[in-house]
Amino acid sequence: MSMRIGYGWDSHEFKKGVPLKLGGLAIDHPQGLLGHSDGDVLLHAITDALLGALAVGDIGSFFPPGDTRWKDADSTIFLNLAMEEAQTAGYRIVNVDTTLILAAPKIGPISGDLRQRVAELLRIAPGAVGIKAKTPEGLNQDHLAVAHAVVLLETIEEEDGLREMEAAMDDPQTVEAVVSELVGEAHGRPSRGTSSRPDFDTDDIT
Repeated sequence: MSMRIGYGWDSHEFKKGVPLKLGGLAIDHPQGLLGHSDGDVLLHAITDALLGALAVGDIGSFFPPGDTRWKDADSTIFLNLAMEEAQTAGYRIVNVDTTLILAAPKIGPISGDLRQRVAELLRIAPGAVGIKAKTPEGLNQDHLAVAHAVVLLETIEEEDGLREMEAAMDDPQTVEAVVSELVGEAHGRPSRGTSSRPDFDTDDIT
């Protein structure tokens, strides 16, 4: 089984009168985050982590900031593309861990909602999503929101194959056929299924 780790980071500046979105949620706050899109630093960091794990570039590679098509765009568009890239490459998300660094709003009261929303967007269980928050003490960054994200991916082919094998082995006829074939190969002859007929012609016996 192949596994990959990706790391993503993003930051945006706060500004009054701009809607605030974090993790795909609209947050009630007097300031929002400036960005070419909706400024969702959390989804941007997760998106870059996914793309980084696949070594295919970053958000800017797929959605250039100078392209007017992405002005005020919903960041779930970026995340969905990164998830499609992962699926096409044969990977699935195991878990994601994130850290938000911002002076306000307080993340603690909404962390459960954020985990639920991010889990829905990534199509994984909330228990596989980590949402942490820190204040930028001593960093002089009260005007910014910063997000860090780490994601773990694993290949899905081997697991799917094992599930198919387990399902097949639940069928007695399938088990009998497999055993018969293995016995036949061990004796250097092709499998004859479950027939009880001898492997020789009794009329040839003298």
